[in-house]
Amino acid sequence: MHAQNQSLLDALNACIAACEHCATACLQEEDVKMMAHCISLDRDCADICALTARLIARGSEHGQHLLRECAEVCKACGDECGQHTHMQHCKECAEACRRCEEACRASMAA
Repeated sequence: MHAQNQSLLDALNACIAACEHCATACLQEEDVKMMAHCISLDRDCADICALTARLIARGSEHGQHLLRECAEVCKACGDECGQHTHMQHCKECAEACRRCEEACRASMAA
């Protein structure tokens, strides 16, 4: 596997883990309703990253098609979580989403 693909897969997998953790932690917050949009984006982001990772890992010609959508969802999730950086789980998720967005965009450009 090319080093670039491994770097992308690492970013995708880190983003999945951060988003899953964030969604679970948001469900434990006092005002869960306030976190509904964040939870929804966390779930969407984890799902698109997981699908993208699977297609990239197996060398599917369709993996490249998902990179743009994956980058867009990662950006949206990172922006939302970035509004809640007083919560450690949201801060970590925003950082992982931004790294993943950058990795997707770099892979698209390559």
